[in-house]
Amino acid sequence: MAKTQGGKALTYVDGAWIDGNPLILGPKNHAVWLSSVVFDGARFFKGVAPDLDRHCARTAVSARALGLSPTLTGAEIEEIAWRGIRKFPKNSELYICPMFYAESGFILADADSTRFVLSIYESPFPEPTGFSACLSSFRRPAADMAPTEVKASCLYPNVARAVGEAQEKGFDTAVVLDPNGDVAEFAYTNLFLVKNGAVHTPAANGTFLNGITRQRVIGLLRDSGMDVRERVVAFKDVLEADEVFATGNYAKVHPCVRIEDCAFKPGPVYAEARRLYMDFAQEGAKGGR
Repeated sequence: MAKTQGGKALTYVDGAWIDGNPLILGPKNHAVWLSSVVFDGARFFKGVAPDLDRHCARTAVSARALGLSPTLTGAEIEEIAWRGIRKFPKNSELYICPMFYAESGFILADADSTRFVLSIYESPFPEPTGFSACLSSFRRPAADMAPTEVKASCLYPNVARAVGEAQEKGFDTAVVLDPNGDVAEFAYTNLFLVKNGAVHTPAANGTFLNGITRQRVIGLLRDSGMDVRERVVAFKDVLEADEVFATGNYAKVHPCVRIEDCAFKPGPVYAEARRLYMDFAQEGAKGGR
């Protein structure tokens, strides 16, 4: 298998598996020109792919929200993904990226031209060493400004602006506010803070993606008896927190160790959230198929 983004990769397109990163788009394709692309991401590690079914289903939901006509159901995407996963060694750590895009159209995408592609590639699972963040000057758009309810590629240039600004200042990522000036999330992961033993996270208000891993961690923490509050969060609340951590598909549950000049240590609530998630992944996820 060819290598891409640092590891071996396979791409499923038009019913066939192709090594690496095939050239399948041109300048006249609507997806390139006008950004009619939706995608999702899932992980395979330690023989399991937690919530792969939900990530695959969301890809089709995102496609419809962007005016595309998904050519596969979530269950069909999941089955293709498992076929691809089985082509890698069992101990692989993989990123699984299904997407739909339009090949033609002018302004509006031609829904009948919707195409499906799935990429699977080696991507080491990051160690939970912690990350730093600063407050971004860029904000998340409101639902009437962008397709914020879906995982659409057109949203990511703004994400990149926030990350680029943070890295220029010496931080890993950014805390991004919503149009009201309240905390929405980290640049590309959902934000959690702990104060006096209770877990707080910004309530899903249509300005950021209500992540699948976010939902899973909230449920696991509540089932364990922990107090989890979805509410309006001010940036001041984050700075005054006892612990801060993030959830997202790529690293699952990851601790934040610095925001601006405030240092944090990975605390017991973060550790429990990560343990609960990893236990769920091993015990309840669909793996080894």
